[in-house]
Amino acid sequence: MAIGVVAKLTIQEGKNEEFEAVFADLQSAVTSNEPGNNFYALHRSRENDTVYVVLEQYADQEALDAHSASDHFKTIGARLGPCMAGRPELEYFDAV
Repeated sequence: MAIGVVAKLTIQEGKNEEFEAVFADLQSAVTSNEPGNNFYALHRSRENDTVYVVLEQYADQEALDAHSASDHFKTIGARLGPCMAGRPELEYFDAV
């Protein structure tokens, strides 16, 4: 069963360009190296330009676990840290 993830990310004021550039690297790595990832897309809030959500879907729990354990997620994800205003808020969903 597919698993959906919504990750809400709040970044520091003025870090949009840097954040989006680093995220583009991560998105490219995910789509190129994770066959169990169905989509991985960044969206910026229309109401608050420091709030983003990442909409993600994985084929199954194994694919989600592989994403979290991947070198690209760890290394490129760490580059997002200086842009962040706090910890991501994650919510998980089962496809119906």
